[in-house]
Amino acid sequence: MKTECTQIKSRFQALGKREIRADFDWGSISSDGGALLLREVENRTAIVRRFAECFTDFRDPRRIEHDVVSLVSQRVFGLALGYEDLNDHDELSKDQMLAVAVGKSDPTGNDRKSLKDKGKPLAGKSTLNRLELSAQGDLSGSMYKKIGLDEEKVDNLLVDIFLESTPIAPPQIILDVDATDDPLHGNQEGRFFHGYYKAYCYLPLYIFCGEHLLCARLRTADNDAASRTVEELAPIVERIRNRWPNTQIVVRGDSGFCREELMSWCEDNDVDFVLGVAKKTAD
Repeated sequence: MKTECTQIKSRFQALGKREIRADFDWGSISSDGGALLLREVENRTAIVRRFAECFTDFRDPRRIEHDVVSLVSQRVFGLALGYEDLNDHDELSKDQMLAVAVGKSDPTGNDRKSLKDKGKPLAGKSTLNRLELSAQGDLSGSMYKKIGLDEEKVDNLLVDIFLESTPIAPPQIILDVDATDDPLHGNQEGRFFHGYYKAYCYLPLYIFCGEHLLCARLRTADNDAASRTVEELAPIVERIRNRWPNTQIVVRGDSGFCREELMSWCEDNDVDFVLGVAKKTAD
């Protein structure tokens, strides 16, 4: 006997002459429709593809079903959709909408080689975890790590994307340096308590120019807020100067970056700076 449970339709207020209704008798359903917008952005900018080119795949191509581009795309799009935890991808591996955004030719996953992977067009958490644990160097002889990462290429890519976004050299740019807390919820390596944030956390360093991210460097919380700032700023400023030699560069930060090392470096390299000064507490 034919069931009637999928025949219900909900009608909503019309939009002009357009009828709006919800049908519950369709096939696969996804709550991640925004993935298609991410796909359109990627098709225009190729940012994720260029990011994937910073990796080197030492895996046997005859034995893989997810190339580096699709793995990086899946992880980046997942983060943009709010799925930060790798565990989410055990369920997302079946999401056909995300598979379309990633560019899978078989978004249903029905053509997967392994029977247990049928219906899962995307990678699971274990495969993505191996991607995130990528190391530098030649990994062709490694048993477990088979995807290498060139960190210098990633650093250069962030600056290049910023430079390409502005075809005409601006008279002035401001580089904002900042440190913030990345709370920890377990016994991760490099776990330290930070007195200001009153929590166990990492203390990553960020460098922005407007809305453009130029640097994101993970650091442990036992370091000063300004730790490694000069080391990260120097190659960024050099790359910008090579493209825009006449642009004034200003470094801006709060009192946590008011350090002699940073100010001396700025003065020696013709970089202006605006840094906060901590309030002196009463005795």
